[in-house]
Amino acid sequence: MEPDRGGHPPPPVDGRVTAAGARLAGGGCRPGRAPAPQPAGTTAADATGAAGTTGAAGTTGAAGTTGAAGTTGAAGTLDAHRPMLLGLAYRLLGSLHDAEDVLQDAYLRWLDVDRAAVAEPRRYLSRVVTRLAIDRLRARQAARETYVGPWLPEPVATAPSPFGPPVEPPFGPPEHAELRDSLSLALLHLLERLTAPERAVYVLRTAFALPFAEIAEILGRSAADCRQLHHRATDRVAAGRRRFTASPGEQRRLLDAFLAAARDGDLARLTALVADDVTVWADGGGRVRSARNPVRGADRVARFFAGVHGPRRRPAPQLAPAELNGRPGVVIRWPDGRRYALAVAAAGDRITGLYLIGNPDKLTRLAG
Repeated sequence: MEPDRGGHPPPPVDGRVTAAGARLAGGGCRPGRAPAPQPAGTTAADATGAAGTTGAAGTTGAAGTTGAAGTTGAAGTLDAHRPMLLGLAYRLLGSLHDAEDVLQDAYLRWLDVDRAAVAEPRRYLSRVVTRLAIDRLRARQAARETYVGPWLPEPVATAPSPFGPPVEPPFGPPEHAELRDSLSLALLHLLERLTAPERAVYVLRTAFALPFAEIAEILGRSAADCRQLHHRATDRVAAGRRRFTASPGEQRRLLDAFLAAARDGDLARLTALVADDVTVWADGGGRVRSARNPVRGADRVARFFAGVHGPRRRPAPQLAPAELNGRPGVVIRWPDGRRYALAVAAAGDRITGLYLIGNPDKLTRLAG
């Protein structure tokens, strides 16, 4: 088996499954993208599936079928785990476009592997996706210096979610809340502070509750090293996480009230709805008009939104409420065709952060 990108050795192909690790299998089946073409030079013998069948037998990777049937079995296995794998890649990258590219690369590797030797496809594919995402994250971080203005995650409409149901029984409301929060734009923005290994450990441990021994296998590190990475990552995001503790219902109330006050140009109401140290991050990517530096402080934020959305700006934009990354948001469409996605972070009864994404490349999948 060839080494993974970045010099990683191929993931081990054992079949151990822990109770916590079973969370990575959460989510129902959802049809994925059309199967990728086989890499140049791939023969029918390279794509081995079930003995004369596809479906459940093909998913196990039993040897015996080659050619189109084996390819179908390989695609079926990936599709069975696609919601979980897509959610894992997206949490690591903050980009649905990049996450889908990672899954396509993982599919090509899955075609090439001897699937009869893979006792637990979910574990194997989780390792491949994580390592591919880390490589892409490192490359993106190196190129971030050329990005115009703040970089924000790509917003994703999650009603319904492309990542499938958060968890399956017996996991209950606390786990649902943890997974929902791990998708929020506020947390994904915080995770940009972390190194690629720190982010991987944080996501695998916090969002999917994997034991450190299993995380160590995925990353090719020791369990002690992974514990230290998780400790550092948790410390680096802890202060920021205290700034978005409000419930989704409270967030929706605050967002709607804030936009109504902005439309009326009411500075007093706007100021009363935000924390003293509130910050606006606006991501236009140099493609649309947008603040190129964060706007900080209640007075400046109130004046910023009153100036953009106030009564002097007519005709007013259309506002389409949406669930973005598991939290309340809105898609704003201006008469000239410009669109922005807006989400907020809140604690108590005050907005602590606003995330305004206008880069058209990040809004192609959003309705409104």
